[in-house]
Amino acid sequence: MQRRDFLKLSIGTAAAAAIASPAMAQGVLKEIRIGYQKTGVLVIARQRAALEKHFAPQGIDVKWIEFSSGPPMMEAMNVGSVDFGAVGDSPPVFAQAAGAAIVYAAGQPITNGQGILVPKDSAIRDIADLKGKRVGFTKGSSAHNVVVQTLEKAGLTYADITPVYLTPPDAGPAFANGSIEAWAIWDPYFAIGETKQNGRILINAREVTKTNSFYIANRDFAKNHGTILQQIVEVTAAAGTWAEQHRDEVARSLAAITGVALDIQTVAANRANFVVGPVTDDIVATQQGVADRFYKLGLIPKPIVIRDIVWRNPAA
Repeated sequence: MQRRDFLKLSIGTAAAAAIASPAMAQGVLKEIRIGYQKTGVLVIARQRAALEKHFAPQGIDVKWIEFSSGPPMMEAMNVGSVDFGAVGDSPPVFAQAAGAAIVYAAGQPITNGQGILVPKDSAIRDIADLKGKRVGFTKGSSAHNVVVQTLEKAGLTYADITPVYLTPPDAGPAFANGSIEAWAIWDPYFAIGETKQNGRILINAREVTKTNSFYIANRDFAKNHGTILQQIVEVTAAAGTWAEQHRDEVARSLAAITGVALDIQTVAANRANFVVGPVTDDIVATQQGVADRFYKLGLIPKPIVIRDIVWRNPAA
């Protein structure tokens, strides 16, 4: 994705509004802007008011901004309207290649909850059957990486399919009405496609490759507020630890915050991994493989070095 294309990504009405409420007032941090999607540890942290409780004694408010996918969140973070957020593996690769002001603050292996769906009665039975088919996914998202690596597994190329770039809210109806013949997606949309839109799992992402999600911070925020960023990561990790042991409550929290039905979020919560940790050498190596693959395919305009933007707490 060329930088001019990347900068065209809409940051959404909510994210744009965040620009009008600066996090800084007279050099003192007054507000932390958190970007989140319809699943994951940050939703749990929000429901439990974990960050609010932690930062209230310091006089810092927390503002939550919802995104439908990672790419627009990365653009919002690049322009300084989001300080911290959670995304899959591909959005930060595209963002780094476009020169975005971001850093990796923490990592989280994805063990389940994403893959490729086809209609239950589809003639598509294995990966090779995707050749010539219309495959829907969000450009620059973790699903993009799943598609690329799934095709490689079957000896196919990106040119062997017709990619249809759709946001999750648009892709769901397109999948249900047959406008696309396969859908690469993550939870809770993955669970919605399975249970409500007549989907059948063609392949789970874990069968193809190791994947990770990430907690990303604005570069200037990390530089100027490293102690605060470390606290955000620690509170988020604690919420993840709690979630691992309370999956029924997690499902209720996800449903309450996102508006996605409880039965859907129960499926997503029961198969999710909530453990948040450092960006390890293994995670860096896996993410570098994603970046190298995207560059080779011409999906990003230049090679990048993932380790260059991994944040290390100076006080650690």
